[in-house]
Amino acid sequence: MLDVGRHPNIELMAYSDLVKLEGEAGNFTATIRKKARFVEEDRCTGCGACTEVCPTTVSDLYNEGHATRKAVYSWFAQGIPSTHVLDPDHCRVLTGKRCGVCQKKCEANAINFEQTDKMVNLSVGAIVVATGYDIFDPEKMPEYRYRELDNVITAMEFERFLSASGPTEGHIDRPSDRLAEQKIALLSKAFKKSRKALDRFEEKHGRTSQDFYEAFTANSLDAGQDLTKDAAKWAAKYQAHLEIETPLNELEQSAKGFTTAKKLAFIQCVGSRDLRFYPFCSGYCCMHSIKEAIIAHEHDNDTQSVIFGMDIRAVGKGFEEYKIRGGNNSNIGYKRSRVAEITRGENDNPVLIYEDTSEQKVKKEQFDLVILATACAPVKNTQAVAEVLGIELDRFGFFKTNPAEPLDTTKEGIFVCGCSHSPMDIPESVAQASSAAARAVQAVMKHKKAS
Repeated sequence: MLDVGRHPNIELMAYSDLVKLEGEAGNFTATIRKKARFVEEDRCTGCGACTEVCPTTVSDLYNEGHATRKAVYSWFAQGIPSTHVLDPDHCRVLTGKRCGVCQKKCEANAINFEQTDKMVNLSVGAIVVATGYDIFDPEKMPEYRYRELDNVITAMEFERFLSASGPTEGHIDRPSDRLAEQKIALLSKAFKKSRKALDRFEEKHGRTSQDFYEAFTANSLDAGQDLTKDAAKWAAKYQAHLEIETPLNELEQSAKGFTTAKKLAFIQCVGSRDLRFYPFCSGYCCMHSIKEAIIAHEHDNDTQSVIFGMDIRAVGKGFEEYKIRGGNNSNIGYKRSRVAEITRGENDNPVLIYEDTSEQKVKKEQFDLVILATACAPVKNTQAVAEVLGIELDRFGFFKTNPAEPLDTTKEGIFVCGCSHSPMDIPESVAQASSAAARAVQAVMKHKKAS
């Protein structure tokens, strides 16, 4: 990406939307909305000082909601351009509250709360559409209890878990354990605050809260005037303290047994090859699951993975060998089965109910963590993009192309590549991107000669 950002013939317009397209092949006029960052790109150095002092914390969508970010942030490390943006939905100043600490901290004077959207007109000869894809929402399959069971996650979430820059710093921590640790932190904070209040009563009256409470509840309290005055308040504070202490002790005891997930289940074709949702094969999911299982084993050699699927579609060069190597060297097992249901087991472990087709028996098996290989779906705003460009979509919601010229859309001069066209993996997307760029050049040269 650095090479692209530095290329003299490439202009990057990040954080921008196409709002209108007029003209024809060789002579398009594209109207672009450059959304306000509230950070001056030419001044921001990406140092992150503003992020460090920002008091507002929100869920981080880049980490699939398993981490937090600040209201002033960069989408991910090493992003191009290397600049930050203020979240207009959460920044205190932009939502009418008092703050502005980021502006005071920024030595480059890059924060500009008065910045507005800008409209830019571009004259272009050809267009390549590369909008990427969204993952299928597994909540549409209630039998897998995604969101309901903490330890059932998507392959994209697991990808972030495996990353050293992800929410778990590369450790395969179970979401249920992480939630428990967050509860421990909150309860510990409340416990300390409650303990300080009790200490003041104990110091004033020269007895422990437990002794006082036992006498208070037994109506045997030998109280002086000061104690009579404080008794009801002290008892209420102690009751509230016990309501914090009991669950805290239970959680801390259970936390002693927390460890990384050792037994993993990967469920293939979640939303794919399913007449209820997408009847097509998403193409890359099988190899993606095998890759993730191999990396998980590299992180911890005690990790065992089972991949459940109707079949493993290892169709690329060297893919079958990669699959076999995973089974031989990375503790990966392959089970020909479509999981029927996931239920909650002991210690928040997901329990898979499936038919073992080799034995023709219905089985139950418990895992530490379940990863759903979700289907490749068109991006949510595909219809809006198609309307702006004046091109058609196919019946699945991807951009429709000419069968004889598979990169050409229904409008001359507009081409597609990658998952805008159909589900595909990275090598195929890169090859197709090169082809789309070549087709765009051909279109420009054709109309240049004609003029």
